[in-house]
Amino acid sequence: MSVTQAAGTAATSKRAAAANTPDPRLDRVTTNSVVQTLVRERTSFGWLLTILMLTVYFGFIGLIAFDKQLLATNFSGATSLDLFMGFGVIVFAFILTGIYVTRANSRFDRRSAEF
Repeated sequence: MSVTQAAGTAATSKRAAAANTPDPRLDRVTTNSVVQTLVRERTSFGWLLTILMLTVYFGFIGLIAFDKQLLATNFSGATSLDLFMGFGVIVFAFILTGIYVTRANSRFDRRSAEF
């Protein structure tokens, strides 16, 4: 084995040993009850908003696929219901974004500051 190969093998084994040693700072963060509560709240709230958005979106797509007559209903001449409903889906996404940002800036930031 050449000197270069031996040095490369030694460096690789040192990195592997360093990767297996637990970092006390990481342990302190992952075992903290405030951090665990924050992660749990953010995850469940994110899933709730995701389910709401997917329900609205796929509901709209389902109407497009299965009830074209309803979406073809005309309002004030050339404008039909599908335009308003599509716009409503986009507005709903913005509303959900605002709700998440509001909660993140108030509740989640407060919990992060507790840590």
